Amino acid sequence: MEPIHKLRKLLEASKFETRMEGVTILLDQCKTSPQFVSTNIVQIFDHFVPRTGDTHKKVKQKALEVLAEMIGILKDGLNPVMIRLIEGVTNNLNSKDPGIYGAAVKALEESIAHLDKVSLMKELSNRRTHLSGQALLDVTERIAVLVEWVYPRKPEVITRYTLPVLWSFLGNKALPVRSANVRPVVSKLAIALHKVMGSKLKKLAASQPSHVQKNLSNILLW
Repeated sequence: MEPIHKLRKLLEASKFETRMEGVTILLDQCKTSPQFVSTNIVQIFDHFVPRTGDTHKKVKQKALEVLAEMIGILKDGLNPVMIRLIEGVTNNLNSKDPGIYGAAVKALEESIAHLDKVSLMKELSNRRTHLSGQALLDVTERIAVLVEWVYPRKPEVITRYTLPVLWSFLGNKALPVRSANVRPVVSKLAIALHKVMGSKLKKLAASQPSHVQKNLSNILLW
């Protein structure tokens, strides 16, 4: 356990340069000893994830960049820390710093490419209630992308986790972000769901309030 103890001391150091060093060493360990990192991923993430919210923007950006690389290397080895991973990424999607925002988007894209898509759909759908602004739009857009893959394999996940995201948007008369930005994203989600669900979407929408049904009808031109 000595390597983890050393890593913890670096990641939690008072000097930002030392924390940066810890992040870099973690990436090196992922490349040279991926099995070791995967085996100890829960303990490692206890010390690493806080760096994605570091007070120093250089550390924060570096941690997100390393996280994106880690996802591509460890893949399913990150399943035990999926919730914390998604929190770390999505918490940075409203950043006004282009470097931090870009690194968060990259990590989100890597998640969709390499992580378990069913688990990812659940976590992204659950995160929506904690998000606003650009983060909410970015996550909703990725949820729409996942629909086509998840529905044929786990339709119940779409019904339980993804449809509430759509109903929430369609039922919110005072949307948390500018409506001009919202409509294309909501339309993308509605169209993706309709493509895989067909008439079942209309049947399920029938149990929603009338203004939700009307908004959905306007998007899908029913």
